[in-house]
Parts: sequence; C-alpha cells; structure tokens
Amino acid sequence: MFDLCLQRAQQTRRYSIVSAEPSGWLVRFEEDRNLRRHDCYHDWHRVERALAQFRVEVTSLRASGWEIAPNDITQ
Repeated sequence: MFDLCLQRAQQTRRYSIVSAEPSGWLVRFEEDRNLRRHDCYHDWHRVERALAQFRVEVTSLRASGWEIAPNDITQ
C-alpha cells in the first residue's frame, strides 16, 4: 500500500504500511535500519492518520534534501 525509502548521505528512513491478515494493517518506520515504529491497526481511520503523517514527514524531508532511494517508489 505504501513503501518508501529515503536517503541522505549515509542516513536512511523507510516508511511502510502493508496489509496484515486476516484484517488489519502493519505500520512501520525504520531509521538507519532501526525499527522506530511498529503498529498493527484494525481501524482504517488510524491507518489514514499514519499515512497522512508519513506523507507530511516525507514532504518535509524531501524539501530539506533527502532523496528517494534507488528502486523505491510510492505505491
């Protein structure tokens, strides 16, 4: 659903939201390969808020020079 990795110099940040069976979504944020956030939501509204937060943060990081890592795209 959403999977994006940003990089700047040797720093990386990965944001992801994926479907979790039987009903739910896994929300993850990794910074320099360290897991900073790992939530499992069953309420779509929480997923929407997490996605909105990720998008705001990604926009801010891109404005400050972070780039999308090669072979990564927003879905």
